[in-house]
Amino acid sequence: MESLPSVFGVPASTPASSTRPLRVAVLADSDTRWKWGALTAKRIAPEHGGASEIRLDGFLLRGRATPTARQLDEVGVRADSLREVTAVEFLRVMGAEEAAGSYDVVVLALVGGGVQAMLHGLKNAWGARTKRPVIVTGYVGVVYEKLADGLLLRHGADLVLANSRQDADRFRAVYEGVGADASSVTEVALPFLGGKPYAGRNDPYTVVFAVQPSVPDNRKDRTYLLNRLIKHARKHPERQVLLKLRSKPGEHTTHIEELPYQKLAEKLPGGLPDNFRLSYGNMGEVLDTTDLLVTISSTAALESLHRRIPTVVLTDLGIRETLGNHHFVGSGCLASWDQLDAGHEPVPDPEWVARQGVVADGSYATAFDAARDRIAKLVAATELPPLTPYYTTVTAPGYLPGILARHHLGPDGSPLPGAPAADKQAGPVRQIVRRAARGAYRHGVQRVAPVIRRMGEL
Repeated sequence: MESLPSVFGVPASTPASSTRPLRVAVLADSDTRWKWGALTAKRIAPEHGGASEIRLDGFLLRGRATPTARQLDEVGVRADSLREVTAVEFLRVMGAEEAAGSYDVVVLALVGGGVQAMLHGLKNAWGARTKRPVIVTGYVGVVYEKLADGLLLRHGADLVLANSRQDADRFRAVYEGVGADASSVTEVALPFLGGKPYAGRNDPYTVVFAVQPSVPDNRKDRTYLLNRLIKHARKHPERQVLLKLRSKPGEHTTHIEELPYQKLAEKLPGGLPDNFRLSYGNMGEVLDTTDLLVTISSTAALESLHRRIPTVVLTDLGIRETLGNHHFVGSGCLASWDQLDAGHEPVPDPEWVARQGVVADGSYATAFDAARDRIAKLVAATELPPLTPYYTTVTAPGYLPGILARHHLGPDGSPLPGAPAADKQAGPVRQIVRRAARGAYRHGVQRVAPVIRRMGEL
């Protein structure tokens, strides 16, 4: 097997066995999507001789949520090579003859608009080639909003992964409802479920509140939740209470966090109780010592349920679509802080849990079999048809061009004149300038923009 050219980063060495490892490229636009994309790549790799072999090349899409080194380290998923790129740079790499022939699978771990742009960009880059990588995409977690919009923006990939039986049914219904091909929908499970099952009470008993960057989205509600968590810590001094944070101030994840909880905590009168602390780090490691997981609607709830850890989805702010906790209706996990303070212990509904792809009964090991089989067949095919997204300049002439333009692509998926691209690795000075520019942009998004919005509301 030939080594990858230098543009791909670390060159691949020739394997000792005659079996060629699956070559996968993952393009991600945030830390959480990198985690989903990289772990999905490892889960869907067809097995050879009882073990899956994979070479993973990571590409981080340059933007407001490009993960920092600390965030990547916290995710803990390693790649054989990793580099930061613009959309046009990625397409240039994928469009090279050696890339189209070397990669078996490309995982698009992006927001919906990014997926659609890359589908059209790759279609343009590959032209009439019949030998191309298999394109895989999906969702990082619970799909509770913009179902039709997000799904149609992902249409055109060879596999659109659904994290549960319920999602697979909904996805197919949307595609079939607009007359689009639904055969790409493939049921799997969340790739990061796992870890040791809950074995009983820890010492000390540990309560973890897993926050979300964008829900709720206002100071009043976030301060309320923080105060209730602190009140719970004071009411139960024998317990350890953790505020599990997604990112540090100045960092962004999948969603923008304009009011970080750690900043709110600094301003609370009276200080914080001794049994209360802020927590960063890998969610799986935090769950290893968790006795009660509390959240608004985070995917962490599904990770917790998978391990059979007592899990609560809060109702204090109502059960509303804007919060996402409506997704947990029927789960048996809905409760308020008043109920928790009084000693309530949630009991999840087993049928609801099963429909969500949370398979704590041991069948998780087979959850990716259908995707593996399908990918193996597509990779082995002598040719694949061109990518055919549902959205085109015929079906969505007033929508698609704007989606593509945000990634510096024209209506046909070709790079627009003046699109940012680089033929070689940026030098030290350029890297410093890029970091400074991204830092200024993040400051504007997180600090300046909220102030301007508040002023506009006066």
